[in-house]
Amino acid sequence: MEKVDFTKTSLTEVYGCNAFNDSLMRERLPKSIYKEIKQVQLGKQELTPAAAEVVANAMKDWAIGKGATHFTHWFQPLTGLTAEKHDSFISPAPGGKVILEFSGKELIKGEPDASSFPSGGLRATFEARGYTAWDVNSAAFVREESSGATLYIPTAFISYTGEVLDKKVPLLRSMEAINKEALRILKVFGTPADKVFTTVGSEQEYFLVNRDLAEARPDLLLAGRTLFGCPSPKGQEMDDHYFGAIKEKAATFMRELNLELWKFGISAKTQHNEVAPNQFEIAPIFESSNVASDQNQLLMDTIKRVANRHGLSGLLHEKPFAGINGSGKHNNWSLCTDTGVNLLDPGDNPSENAQFLVFVMAVIKAVDIYAPLLRASTANAGNEHRLGANEAPPAIISIFLGDFLTRLFEKLSKGESIILDKGQKLEIGQTILPKLPKDLTDRNRTSPFAFTGNKFEFRMVGSSAAISTPNMILNTTVADVLSEFAGLLEKSDNLNKTVLEIVKTTYNEHSRVIFNGNGYAQEWVDEAEKRGLPNIKTTYEALNEYVKPYAVKLFKKYGVFTKVELESRRYVYLEKYCQQIAIEVKTSLEMAERFIYPAVVKYARGLAKTLKTVKETLGSAGYPVLEDKLKAIMENLSGLQAESDKLKSVLHEIHGKYGDDIGAEAKAYNQKAIPQMQSLRTFGDNLEALLPASDWPFPSYLDLLFRL
Repeated sequence: MEKVDFTKTSLTEVYGCNAFNDSLMRERLPKSIYKEIKQVQLGKQELTPAAAEVVANAMKDWAIGKGATHFTHWFQPLTGLTAEKHDSFISPAPGGKVILEFSGKELIKGEPDASSFPSGGLRATFEARGYTAWDVNSAAFVREESSGATLYIPTAFISYTGEVLDKKVPLLRSMEAINKEALRILKVFGTPADKVFTTVGSEQEYFLVNRDLAEARPDLLLAGRTLFGCPSPKGQEMDDHYFGAIKEKAATFMRELNLELWKFGISAKTQHNEVAPNQFEIAPIFESSNVASDQNQLLMDTIKRVANRHGLSGLLHEKPFAGINGSGKHNNWSLCTDTGVNLLDPGDNPSENAQFLVFVMAVIKAVDIYAPLLRASTANAGNEHRLGANEAPPAIISIFLGDFLTRLFEKLSKGESIILDKGQKLEIGQTILPKLPKDLTDRNRTSPFAFTGNKFEFRMVGSSAAISTPNMILNTTVADVLSEFAGLLEKSDNLNKTVLEIVKTTYNEHSRVIFNGNGYAQEWVDEAEKRGLPNIKTTYEALNEYVKPYAVKLFKKYGVFTKVELESRRYVYLEKYCQQIAIEVKTSLEMAERFIYPAVVKYARGLAKTLKTVKETLGSAGYPVLEDKLKAIMENLSGLQAESDKLKSVLHEIHGKYGDDIGAEAKAYNQKAIPQMQSLRTFGDNLEALLPASDWPFPSYLDLLFRL
């Protein structure tokens, strides 16, 4: 790819150069059209065909000027990945010529084949028609590859009959729900705003390993995680990788990764070594939820593409290596107005102070009531291995508020007086809370949902997951509580008194979800059970929450999902879980029987010949060390074969047994297949420890984690 010399080209020139962003629209569109687009983005009017034509023409000219020959509607189907179908700009012209065209109709609406995307029964295979619709708030961009350049248009994806087939539409609907309810609250407080939107900054963790080593392992190629592997003599116990000096190869990769992201207008800000060897993190600056969702998908894809150029593999699985940290995605979520006010910041006046308390209480109540749905939003096969393990929050949802806010709410809930630093008594709506800088309270890495100054950090999201789903859940659940609070405030004849009652009632009823201690400790698990907090450990249990009556009622109320759409999502996600575990099972069998078994037999045969020669040389006394080693190898080889046969039986038993009962099938994979894979792995790892490295058929953990 093109190299940029920053001694000759400024970063400000590079940033956003491949994005059809706001500044480019302002530059290339007539003023009247630009104003119309801004009104459309605010939801104040529909996009007219005439304006779409002008935008499409400007977008086409810009993209062609950057070398683009094709365009694509880029969307997020239920696979959790992105999808694209490329069309060229050329259209036939008289005389065997072509002209370059891109119409407003092509910009606004596409028609990809929807038959092969998962739909959970919403669509039959022969019902192929689907539609994509331009998301006007997410900037189109040009992607440059060695094969050429293409214009990407972020879109939503629905079926011919109107059912939602993607992750973007529900997110957009949830953003509208929270916008509507938050504006009701702001109107009561007299806060000027035309729009409220949720913002997200997602910290992305990932591993880098040498590509030739990764490609020599079927498990990393097919399952994204190692299904066999002896621990390295050194892991992360020295804490020497975290925030350590970045290796040159990784730094070179990061430099190009940043450059590619900056070109797209993705504000990649922070990068560093994470806790595990060869684990890293990159964090962008906040964007609105739908834009952040698109950008995170683009970020994950760019990590893989750029890694490949550098002879590396970017691993986004939640738990690629046993015994060391898994990878997550810290979803930093907040609420902002179109005037630039962060509603999770206390503000500078008493009214904003009271308003802040209402919004924080709404989040606390929503997280407590809808904790199972938040857990469901993070449920996948990879995260099941991560949650509750090294440096990951437990499957129990709790909120870290920090000492200051916890003491404040406890006193308010009991009606006790609160004396501020200046000696004045806190009166809601009369005095001002002190500023809450990000470092006012200590960070709690063990909390799944932590308040960090002016936002909440949802730390349960897995590294491979699309952030659209957890943010859709957050938006909808908080909107529901805001709706309740808005009803109370709108009827109030004493606003400050009503706010105090909201704080008292909410905290007294939902303080069970507040926990500022060590979320990794067994004591917390025991305490959480006493408090009645749900501890949903498995994916199949969590995903069942989508179709429970309370969830169906919630999503229907705000127009985010119909019951049928929720049922389809449960089915799709459970089906994906089953398919993923099935792939892992078959890959484990492949590695055990076609790689490990032959390698061990070959080595054992040579060892037996050596033992025979030693006996012939030394006499009947033989050589006990060789005998013991050969015996250990053969015992573990027998165990490997026995566990392999059992795993095949489990797979055969599950396959086709449950019909359409996808929940029962997922449960069987969880309770039978995963434990049996672990039993098989135990013997495989034992054998790896017994064989010389040169005779083992796969790169070791030492190779993968310490060679870069």
